[in-house]
Amino acid sequence: MAKIYEFKDFTFFTEMSELASRHQSYDLSLGLPDFEVDSRLREYLKEAADLCSHRYESLSGNAMLIDGIIALHSKRNHRLDLKKEEINIVPCSTFALFTALKSILNFGDEVIVIQPSYYTYAPSITINGGIPIYYDLEEDFSVDWTKLRDCISGKTKAIIVNSPQNPTGKVWKKEDWDHLYEIIKDEEIYLISEEIYDIYCYDSVYHYSSFLHPELKKRTFCIFSFGKMFHATGWKVSYLIAAENLLEEFRNYQQYISYSTNAPCQYAIANFLKIFEPEDNRKLMQDKRDTFNHLLQYTPLKTEQIAEGGFFQIVNFREVNKKMTDVEFSKWLTVEKKVSCLPLSAFYNSKQDSDYIRFSFAKKDDVIIQALEHLSRNL
Repeated sequence: MAKIYEFKDFTFFTEMSELASRHQSYDLSLGLPDFEVDSRLREYLKEAADLCSHRYESLSGNAMLIDGIIALHSKRNHRLDLKKEEINIVPCSTFALFTALKSILNFGDEVIVIQPSYYTYAPSITINGGIPIYYDLEEDFSVDWTKLRDCISGKTKAIIVNSPQNPTGKVWKKEDWDHLYEIIKDEEIYLISEEIYDIYCYDSVYHYSSFLHPELKKRTFCIFSFGKMFHATGWKVSYLIAAENLLEEFRNYQQYISYSTNAPCQYAIANFLKIFEPEDNRKLMQDKRDTFNHLLQYTPLKTEQIAEGGFFQIVNFREVNKKMTDVEFSKWLTVEKKVSCLPLSAFYNSKQDSDYIRFSFAKKDDVIIQALEHLSRNL
């Protein structure tokens, strides 16, 4: 059977990590934390094996965990007042994205993807019968709102936003959400807002959720990740916030795809949230970001904008090599210089080159230090 739409092959991401392993390079390519989760979280999971039910959880999720999410957001810098009916526990953020699209798209509908972007967006759109429409950020990774508005057509059904953004580290502020609302307020357009790095905002930057906007929240699927929050990506537990009517439609499809989410992990997370201090994890990751950027100064690589949030730092490599494409440079750095990264062009649908590579600083301190010291001696 012929495919309706073609989309980019993203095995390149794992290929780069495998290349690093094969050449025994320091792997800063993928956002997979290599350090241990909090020991108390592990203990709660052990407790869950003995004390919690191993039956299916409800469609919406563990009631104690939902209460914990409400409490967590009530203590944030920008307080978010939530109702139980606006929260749904999901197996992972990719599932939330896919099922949100499933619940709103008709065949041929268009979804705007802001690039550079994470690689699951376009496949999730096309598998659901939609058409991705790409908007490229400006050279400084800011949004030109006029250009973004020009991407909207009579077929536009949704816009996907990621903040803090992978790969750029940019964080959307209140005025950004206000701008977005102004260009879609007269259209029937939904927002899928992936905010999975929400606790990881640095310096004086705070996470401002799209769900805080009084009008946008009526049309928003807002996605969060406990895997990122606790650097426990293998647990595969996330949650979705949306208006009650949107969640009802979402669950109509969820019940036929996954039904519910891992019950023991929900129990463990619910108990851990009672003692969890987001600031501890935020500071841990900011220290790693700062260590990375401090040591990068001793190499020819250049940080033009320090990441405001997330797990990643974009770096300009052109002082090292002006002729290689970013893909060629990434492979060369991995094989010849023993430090792995990803080319920024991998986060675009059709871009073949850029001046930038992406490093992950969500790694053990020793790995970051040894990798950057190695580059300072060998670049």
